[in-house]
Amino acid sequence: MTNPFFAHAPETTVAQHHDASRWATYRHLTHWAATQLNRLQPMLAFGARLFVGQVFFLAGLTKLRDWSSTLDLFAYEYQVPLLPPPVAAVLGTGAELVLPVLLVLGLGGRLAALGLFAVNGVAVLSLPDMPEAAFQLHLFWGSLLAGLVAWGPGCWSVDQWLERRFAA
Repeated sequence: MTNPFFAHAPETTVAQHHDASRWATYRHLTHWAATQLNRLQPMLAFGARLFVGQVFFLAGLTKLRDWSSTLDLFAYEYQVPLLPPPVAAVLGTGAELVLPVLLVLGLGGRLAALGLFAVNGVAVLSLPDMPEAAFQLHLFWGSLLAGLVAWGPGCWSVDQWLERRFAA
């Protein structure tokens, strides 16, 4: 009978050592990959802000260029809930012109992304006969905006510059 106070831990087998070595290699590679991808985060966030900002800003300019057509669209095509068509046209166009500029600058970046996310959602809900390809684009833009809301505009932004400048 063995005394539990003097029992030795079982020897590690070659297979266990090999598994531990593979696990250490895996951890090292995933850490290295994460470090490299983290270096891309500012550029990717800035690219997403530029891309989505351009889409919405150009849509706002289009509405502004032909205001009578815009009013007709809001009166007869779009079905914005709770707002009279002229009010919806002014608010929607204003949001499409102001929020993208803030988003690209990264000034109030999360709020600008959240506002554009709402504009995007209203656009999807207000146009019941939206073609599938257009719906997929709105999903893509919404996904990029959701990421910017969740993780912020990144370190290439006015928000981050202000944070560094005025941090106590």
